[in-house]
Amino acid sequence: MSRFIHRGLFEEIRHACRRVAQRSIYVTVDFEQIPRYASSLPLEQALHPQIDPACHYLGQDRDTLAFFLILDAVNFGSGYFAELGLPSGRSGYFTMAEALTRRFQHQGPCSAAFLSRLTTGECLELFGQDPRNPAAVELMGLFAASLNDLGRYLRDHFCGDPVALVEEAEGRAAGLVDLLAAMPMYRDEADYRGLRVPFYKRAQLTVADLAIAFAGRTWGCFADLPDLTLFADNLVPHVLRYDGLLNYQEDLAAAIDAGTLISAGSPEEVELRACAVHAVELLTEELRRRGHDVTAMGLDQLLWNRGQQLSYRRRPRHRTKTVFY
Repeated sequence: MSRFIHRGLFEEIRHACRRVAQRSIYVTVDFEQIPRYASSLPLEQALHPQIDPACHYLGQDRDTLAFFLILDAVNFGSGYFAELGLPSGRSGYFTMAEALTRRFQHQGPCSAAFLSRLTTGECLELFGQDPRNPAAVELMGLFAASLNDLGRYLRDHFCGDPVALVEEAEGRAAGLVDLLAAMPMYRDEADYRGLRVPFYKRAQLTVADLAIAFAGRTWGCFADLPDLTLFADNLVPHVLRYDGLLNYQEDLAAAIDAGTLISAGSPEEVELRACAVHAVELLTEELRRRGHDVTAMGLDQLLWNRGQQLSYRRRPRHRTKTVFY
């Protein structure tokens, strides 16, 4: 099977994001705040990340593996969520995760054949979305396309078996990211003023979810797990902005606060994600110097969960319509 990514991907992500942060115009890291912020973090969640069993399917082992592959195939759409009329107090991510969990609980796992032929209408029903809402129809069309890709990929290369896909990675996070990147909607890269900037958010998150769900054993055992970077989306930059670690240029801040869409792949959008990755790298280095065995993956979970608090959720975060987060 062809490979799209070389073994040094994670270092390449770090290097590219560092270069973006050094050249950035719209978003800057407040380097002087790194020690203070590192001291303020409650590290228990970063050191021992967990998955909420109320919102995720944690049943039979093979079915749990299939659940997270499917969930992360549609773990995007944050730029659409404000237009979906979500249940009060529920985030878009948890709304979709709970819907998929109910599907697994009541009807069992989704086969590769089922995924390969899913329609927009069926996704609207599966994820409980209103077919009269144009934003919901557009997003569910993208969900269907991503799940179709996954179903065909499993069917054509792994005899329809999600376990075979994960085992093909041979216990390497980079290997699984590489395999997932065979599907176009996982090729999360941007061009920043001539610089190639890879992020691979959803592919990396799939590795992390499996590692946590299986407690680092069997299909969650990845020798290079600590090499993962921050899973760059629109929530962690938002948290770091309001916690004083990222500064936004005035016009960008005003646009985000007004709910204006930030174009996917624009310099502003790349800086938002890349500067968050670099800030978390600096935090990780600072905490390791202090003797804490933290990873970017652990800090991602800490900061992402912090972003679920009302004090962050009631403030606008950047909105970008993209299949990458």
